[in-house]
Amino acid sequence: MSVLVLALAVGAACCLGFGFVLQQNAAQHAPLSDFLSPRLLLDLVRVPRWLAGMGLMVAGMVLGALALGQGEVSQVEPLLATNLFFAMALSRWQTKQSLGRQGWAGLTLLAGGVTAFMVAGQPRGGNDVAGPLRHWLIVGIVVGIALVLTVYAKRSRLSAGPTLLAVAAGFLYGLQDALTRVSGERFRADGFTHLMTGWQPYGVLALGVTGLILVQSAFETAPLRMSLPALTAAQPLAGIACGVGFLGDQLRTDAAALAWEVCGLAAIVTGIVLLGLHPAMPSGTGPKERVHDLQPH
Repeated sequence: MSVLVLALAVGAACCLGFGFVLQQNAAQHAPLSDFLSPRLLLDLVRVPRWLAGMGLMVAGMVLGALALGQGEVSQVEPLLATNLFFAMALSRWQTKQSLGRQGWAGLTLLAGGVTAFMVAGQPRGGNDVAGPLRHWLIVGIVVGIALVLTVYAKRSRLSAGPTLLAVAAGFLYGLQDALTRVSGERFRADGFTHLMTGWQPYGVLALGVTGLILVQSAFETAPLRMSLPALTAAQPLAGIACGVGFLGDQLRTDAAALAWEVCGLAAIVTGIVLLGLHPAMPSGTGPKERVHDLQPH
């Protein structure tokens, strides 16, 4: 991996982590009647803190797109998962909580997991790009899983709903990252006209808006610790699956490498969960405090 890809990916993670915290700070005060509705974005766009968070998120997405243009999806996705480092740093500053054993354990597992996956897997590009059938099959599976999770989340908005929405958004964002790479390749190959004649850039936009509504709905209904870990864990898993599944990314597949790759991914997910449940993560507005918002006026 080049230093440029590393710098771009970590910069993207920094912007995303700070942006998610600011967005949740604002979204927790949005009316629950806007749950899973585009009206939620119209309400939030009038909140300066949310706009600041969105600005950081857009900057993170741009940096992430640049990283994807220079590296492989399977390289960049684990690094983007470190956005929780930066979310934790801002949350810790806001709450004045010390890291303690749980925080240090989460940071160690996340950093160690990313390192283990990158060193063992040695992700690299390849020429074995999938045909249209396999391409659309994987896209359909990812979108279908996100749709099922959203339907179940709507039925349990104040219990498991926020976590399910975050997982759904993470899957969509992982797919978005893969399509961002395809869009970049089309642009570099034949320029802007060739880019806009394909469906991929429009898919990137649709996935981004849909994922944003899901994330903000999760942020408004529960503490950040119930949504951000799930989002952060799901995105790299979906992105790596898409990269290997239809973009031709290659990982080492000998027994020892596979074992370390699985251990690395497991450590990433475990570290994310530990950090997400840390007391330093903002608690937001609890479900019991907001049940009255569900009552008709």
